[in-house]
Amino acid sequence: MNSELIDQLSGQLGPNGLPYAIPIHPNLVHLTLGLFIMGVLFDIVGVLFPFKKPIFKFLAIPVARSNFFDVGWYNMVAAAIITFATVAAGFYEIMLADPLTDIKSAWGLQAMETMLWHGVGGVLLLAFMVGMAIWRGFQRYLWRKNELQQVQWGYLAAGLGIMFLMYVHGTLGAQLAAEFMVHNTAGGLLRLSENAHHSADGLLRLSENVHF
Repeated sequence: MNSELIDQLSGQLGPNGLPYAIPIHPNLVHLTLGLFIMGVLFDIVGVLFPFKKPIFKFLAIPVARSNFFDVGWYNMVAAAIITFATVAAGFYEIMLADPLTDIKSAWGLQAMETMLWHGVGGVLLLAFMVGMAIWRGFQRYLWRKNELQQVQWGYLAAGLGIMFLMYVHGTLGAQLAAEFMVHNTAGGLLRLSENAHHSADGLLRLSENVHF
């Protein structure tokens, strides 16, 4: 957002540029990541269960193959639901972003380019996750409900592909915080101290000019 518009809310914003102490979006991002990744991994373990069954037997862990698919299903549904809140919080916080504009990221992108790609990527990942949850539901309750292997190999491959997209997308978000100082409390405090220092220098020069 334009810095002049953000200044209109300056009295309500903290050092991190938000009206609350801890950014919401990054915390929800980690919840989304954890739920989605665990959903896919548990389905992979369920598919490979016949090969791992002797290990569980040796460790005396009572487990059924269907248990892994249950965990995979519920984690995928939870990931799809929570991602709506993740994306919504991200768009709210990006509207209050006041990034550094005189640098480029490690990927050679400027602040606006990074924010645009991160925003578009978030919407695409939301669509992919909802699609994965729907796909998973059809497999569980219609297509493969009577089969021991509840998920298709193509579903697992798509899940791994989305994980890679998450890595790329998450790196853009990390660059916004670490390099462009978007909603970074430490960076915000440094910028405030620099502004105060420049203001003090300006007042000092003005007083010297008036004195002479």
